[in-house]
Amino acid sequence: MAAPPAWPCMHPDPGWLFADLSLEELAAVMGFLTLRLGPGLVDAARARPSDTCVYSVELQLPPKAAALAHLDGGGPRPTREALAIVFFGAQAQPNVSELVVGPLPRPSYLRDVTVERYGGPLPYHRRPVLAREYQDIDHMIFDQELPQAAGLLHHCCFYTPQGGRLVTVTTVPRGLQSGDRATFGLYYNVSGAGVFLHPVGLELLVDHGALDPARWTVQKVFFQGRYYDSLAQLEDQFEAGLVKVVLVPDNGTGGAWSLRSPEPPGPAPPLQFHPEGPRFSVQGSHVASSLWTFSFGLGAFGGLRVFDVRFQGERVAYEVSVQEALAVYGGNSPAAMLTHYMDSSFGIGKYSTPLTRGVDCPYLATYVDWHFLVQSRAPKTVRDALCVFEQNQGLPLRRHHSELYSYYFGGVVETVLVVRSVATLLNYDYVWDMIFHPNGAIEAKVHATGYISSSFLFGAAQRYRNRVGEHTLGTVHTHSVHFKVDLDVAGLENWVWAEDLAFVPAAVPWSPEQQVQRLQVTRKLLETEEQAAFPVGGAAPRYLYLASNRSNKWGHLRGYRVQPLGSAGQLLPWNSPMAGAFSWAQYQVAVTPRKEEEPSSSSIYNFNDRMPTVDFSNFIDSQTISGQDLVAWVTAGFLHIPHTEDVPNTVTVGNGVGFFLRPYTFFDEDPSFRSADSVYFREDQDAGACELNAPTCLPQAACAPHLPAFSRGFSHNQGRLRTQVLLLSLDLDVATGAACP
Repeated sequence: MAAPPAWPCMHPDPGWLFADLSLEELAAVMGFLTLRLGPGLVDAARARPSDTCVYSVELQLPPKAAALAHLDGGGPRPTREALAIVFFGAQAQPNVSELVVGPLPRPSYLRDVTVERYGGPLPYHRRPVLAREYQDIDHMIFDQELPQAAGLLHHCCFYTPQGGRLVTVTTVPRGLQSGDRATFGLYYNVSGAGVFLHPVGLELLVDHGALDPARWTVQKVFFQGRYYDSLAQLEDQFEAGLVKVVLVPDNGTGGAWSLRSPEPPGPAPPLQFHPEGPRFSVQGSHVASSLWTFSFGLGAFGGLRVFDVRFQGERVAYEVSVQEALAVYGGNSPAAMLTHYMDSSFGIGKYSTPLTRGVDCPYLATYVDWHFLVQSRAPKTVRDALCVFEQNQGLPLRRHHSELYSYYFGGVVETVLVVRSVATLLNYDYVWDMIFHPNGAIEAKVHATGYISSSFLFGAAQRYRNRVGEHTLGTVHTHSVHFKVDLDVAGLENWVWAEDLAFVPAAVPWSPEQQVQRLQVTRKLLETEEQAAFPVGGAAPRYLYLASNRSNKWGHLRGYRVQPLGSAGQLLPWNSPMAGAFSWAQYQVAVTPRKEEEPSSSSIYNFNDRMPTVDFSNFIDSQTISGQDLVAWVTAGFLHIPHTEDVPNTVTVGNGVGFFLRPYTFFDEDPSFRSADSVYFREDQDAGACELNAPTCLPQAACAPHLPAFSRGFSHNQGRLRTQVLLLSLDLDVATGAACP
């Protein structure tokens, strides 16, 4: 086997600044907080609303100025700190506080930054719902409420008070006005594996705003198209023969009931491997290849993020990160017509799942564990939560075959470096990718899969779209994702330029009596935040790029283009009472000066109050953006009208959106011209010669890869169940059939 290529010189701990907290650091912070907050502190896993608990602990990112002083100027390492969110429910005036704890790994101080960040204390009703709160709601419903309608529910849905036929799924927002904490729960028949495809037509509005669960109440009951004041009233009307009941089956066949294919396994699908060893390395949270270096991680709430992204040693982005994922639903049931899921409040990182080799990522990818602390006193680990791999796209990055005047072929295969995570948020699974191309382009992308959310089919349901089961409506919805893109294009001082095309009438020079419409490029410098904020559905330049005041050898400003891929369209009217909670979704792209006090476009508290804690529209306030350290905020999304082919699961095909960051006059020529993967030969040359076409020599150099034993966790974020599968002899014959030593 050939020796792997030499990697760029790396710091002994190159990803330290941006690395997610380790198990030891998480435990140290919790130990410190336990001592400082006193004996009244309750484990969040069992905390009730009237308790004080630590909701979460994660990395507090260092100030950018301090980080760059260390990375670029040899300055001191920034102090490593954690951010803790604490629910103070046991106080006379309950509130949510955010505390910075440091220095790590041996904390000795904490600093309350709540007022600094939000201008005042955070109202307690904005806090995310704890698992214990959900459990107490379920106990109330299943132990006290559902038995009041036992006759009807047994008749329609095979319910018994002792059985487990029904399950609930939460919806949001939690009320119709600020201060509400009331949730519509949808009830599904759990007898099939595809819970989300089996609504029974029951929805309950539960007011759980009181700190004492004994004071929680059911405010409204919806059943199969009609509203009732209580379950007792529903049962009375059923016994009187006044309720028309649709019977819901408790078993069936097909994809709606199981993801197990009825077909036996066939031949193994294609497998990619590294014939001469991996061409990248992963050291902690740091990735390095011959072209790219970057640090990666998962925010507990925001999800996948990368930092200090460099191409051929030059930084092009300080941060590219997911901010929020939003799904806005429509329908004729109460939950469907109200639901706007903002997934950061659940925790896009928290609900990352173990990755399955050969399905979620290539079999031979490098897999990385992730440690987190949310709703628990002890940190937890998601095994194989991230993967890093190099992928042959099966497509030329560029090529040309010439038979005009000269005869030659030149090209280079498109191979990309990818870091990926997958989060399962209730019914949907989101595949998150940061993709690094060999021409200096960066791509951020998300694919949606998993189960659609459905509602009970009644009345004019098909206005909200397609019937996908006997009594099941696939409800129309949109997916929108927001990204933060902190580009540093040839330095911190950048300008925003817009270019497009225009047709200009002109006389034909050699025939002045004739006229042509001449295509030319229009160019405009965008100088304020308003000029660089482009509403969804409005006019936007086809080329938008951030540029330095430095030029390439041809005199053009060095720039990077922001190219969004996919839009869900306008989600809500601007005057909607919910629009402020996700006002970022009103803009396809907006560029603002980077500010430490504007770290994120969304907030986990926006989920639970119609008065947003963070309103992104306030970021756009007439400031100049010329010659500033800039952030581009990018929205990508799509409209999803569920159809029968979404059963059992939505497929990723056609359901991927994101954006490109593409070099635009940044280089003097395409950097892939110097790629070691290039292939070039003339007509008079032997195209099979190793020195002209390296892949032709693989039969002498390559061997079948060693495949690690398959393992997969079903951790529920609490550990790992392992399944070891004996790998039978795989004949991955490259030429000789030799196995790697």
